[in-house]
Amino acid sequence: MADADIERKSWDQPAEASFAQWMESRVARLETRRYDWDALKFQADYDPKYRRAQMRYVGTGGTGVAKDVNTVPAGGFTFSTMVIPAGNIGPSHIHMDVEEIFFVLRGKMKVICEKDGETWESVIGERDLISVPPGVYRTEVNIGEEDALMCVMLGAAKPITPTYPPDSPLAKLKR
Repeated sequence: MADADIERKSWDQPAEASFAQWMESRVARLETRRYDWDALKFQADYDPKYRRAQMRYVGTGGTGVAKDVNTVPAGGFTFSTMVIPAGNIGPSHIHMDVEEIFFVLRGKMKVICEKDGETWESVIGERDLISVPPGVYRTEVNIGEEDALMCVMLGAAKPITPTYPPDSPLAKLKR
């Protein structure tokens, strides 16, 4: 097989880039990031309790914000941070193709998981992590008195946009 026939991976050094240029392209600095309060705005427009912001580092995650080119290219996963104001909710949703990891940096989140009519919940706090398997609905509720800050990682370079439970009003909304 010729080199041209081999699919280039996101982590491969581009032929036109020096080693230094390639490595610099793999750095996402806080000073070049901004919180995107519009990534999930369609949810907050429906109900302000769903307002939260994403700051993308590796890929664009499950929010479907393909226009953000200011990220490290995603190879096998995406990585972002999420700010969830006190009392706000990441509504119930499901990823059928990937696991999703939440790592709390600041605050206190109640995570509610549901599959086949069974429900499980837990409170996770600073430096706690939960890995939610594919096919499990998940809801995150900021039960603290301050904004929560979480790292969010999805196990695919371009995950399928999550869906909502059929009885959720968000299931009917268009992005």
